[in-house]
Amino acid sequence: MGHGWEGVVLKLMRGKDFEFTVTGAEQVTEDFRRVHLTDGGLLAAAGGAHPTMWVRIWFEQDGRPHQRAYTLVDPDPAAGTFSLEFALHQGAASDWVRTAQPGDTIEATLQGTGFALPEPEPARLFVIGDPASLPAINSLLGAVPQARATIWFETAHASDEKLPFRLDPDRHTLHLVPRRDAGAHLVEEVRAALPALLGDPSEAYLWIACDTATTRSLASYARRELGVSKERVNALGYWRTT
Repeated sequence: MGHGWEGVVLKLMRGKDFEFTVTGAEQVTEDFRRVHLTDGGLLAAAGGAHPTMWVRIWFEQDGRPHQRAYTLVDPDPAAGTFSLEFALHQGAASDWVRTAQPGDTIEATLQGTGFALPEPEPARLFVIGDPASLPAINSLLGAVPQARATIWFETAHASDEKLPFRLDPDRHTLHLVPRRDAGAHLVEEVRAALPALLGDPSEAYLWIACDTATTRSLASYARRELGVSKERVNALGYWRTT
């Protein structure tokens, strides 16, 4: 499958193409599926893995190439393996993963990933996400195991409460927030609670990855109204409402 104009742009930006092979899959909940893959040499070419590392996966939709970014789950550079997790809905990515079988292949491009914690390392994490960003959330929590973390997690289905959160009950507090009013309810919940929890902004780190509009709203609030420096706010819209 060709990658169209997006593939040309990624090539110009030094993106590197790989082919992954499915080795297995498991249904985590009725709305969340995990697929296991060999990496086609990606981790060796990248020099290993870093927290929240992601790749662009290519799917075909209406006869055209279509790419979406997914976080690597449990990457093993020595074995050349990792998993990907998919929040299921309508679309080419969900259609592919629902039927993925051992031996199936999928094309991917490595371009744009990167991660660095601020200095000094944060004593407190404030994490805001949803099922689409759960793999990255788990990766982030594992990267800062000594930090205390408060997580606001937006849910769209009852099954989201059974997702594979990797939490330390002694350090992590999880708030499940039902999705309402296109994300406005999540914004209200965070704005109501965060000021009393934040403490010294220079010791905190905010990581926000929800739909694009919600992410922008919360990132702007943290920087402009709470005085958190841009170096200590990592905000990336993972999807757009339609």
